[in-house]
Amino acid sequence: MATTLATATEKKVSAEEKPERKPQRARVDDKFKIFSGTANPKLADDVCEFLGLVRNQAQVTRFADGEAYVQIQENVRGADVFVMQPTSRPVDEHLMELLLMIDALKRASARRITAVIPYYGYGRQDRKDKPRSPISAKLVADLLTTAGADRALLIDPHAAQLQGFFNIPVDPLFASPVLVDHFKKLNLPNLTVVSPDAGGVERARFFAKKMDSALAIVDKRRVEANVAEIMHVIGDVQGRTCLIIDDLIDTAGTLVKTASALMESGASAVYACCSHPVLSGPAVENISHSCIQQVVVTDTIPLCEAARMEPKITVRTVAGLIGRAIQAIHEEASVSKLFL
Repeated sequence: MATTLATATEKKVSAEEKPERKPQRARVDDKFKIFSGTANPKLADDVCEFLGLVRNQAQVTRFADGEAYVQIQENVRGADVFVMQPTSRPVDEHLMELLLMIDALKRASARRITAVIPYYGYGRQDRKDKPRSPISAKLVADLLTTAGADRALLIDPHAAQLQGFFNIPVDPLFASPVLVDHFKKLNLPNLTVVSPDAGGVERARFFAKKMDSALAIVDKRRVEANVAEIMHVIGDVQGRTCLIIDDLIDTAGTLVKTASALMESGASAVYACCSHPVLSGPAVENISHSCIQQVVVTDTIPLCEAARMEPKITVRTVAGLIGRAIQAIHEEASVSKLFL
């Protein structure tokens, strides 16, 4: 069997990667535990460092055929447990790890299990857009509940209605505060925040309000999955710096076409940001060869080697954001109050 350990590690955080708030002092609380699968252990370690905790130990083992086996390596009876695992590529493997960890914790008599899912896979399949197609986002919500999750913590779910797919409490967080802080420091002139489609208008409007900037929308028509044809720009972008904001970047095809449409409409410069850097297939190459000056992403999903080496891609951490939310849940305090 091939073995991957998901255990605590010691690390130092560089000045660029420090959370937005000073980490808490080390605490001793045997009933407050944070575990992580193998999808993004670095983010889990950053969250634990922010909270003054040490990541708790779990072992994820895979048989030769890829079948996963999980063992929680410490006592969790009566504990308030948080399991961090984005369902990023390979999506199905990481989702199965999360389900097995939740089941193991439930059978070990944890008092409460919170699934902390920085990136919620299958979130784009939130409705029947074609005949005889599944609503996969609802199925995954049911799987998490059946496995034993008592509540869920998500960052920027693809659609707001995903909360209604769960029969347990859901706390949706927004990465906007981290991204807004970054772009405020850049002090971009004549800024216009751009939504790449009609579905992202609310997100872009919130961002534009925080940045005290204008708002524009790019109308597009999707030809097929991962292929979109840009139609036209709604709003004045002539001579302005444009900032495209989206929840995720997959192949970056839509992003690059949106940037080209903005430049053709007279924009002076184009920047972009997103919460979830999925970056599949030719995404990094598309960004590298595009007219976009900078793409700012968060660390909900770990970047591939090519993305880490791409100078146009900048990463900002959401460890502090998640850490404050986890602490609020553990202390039975308001989560929404943190992000108003």
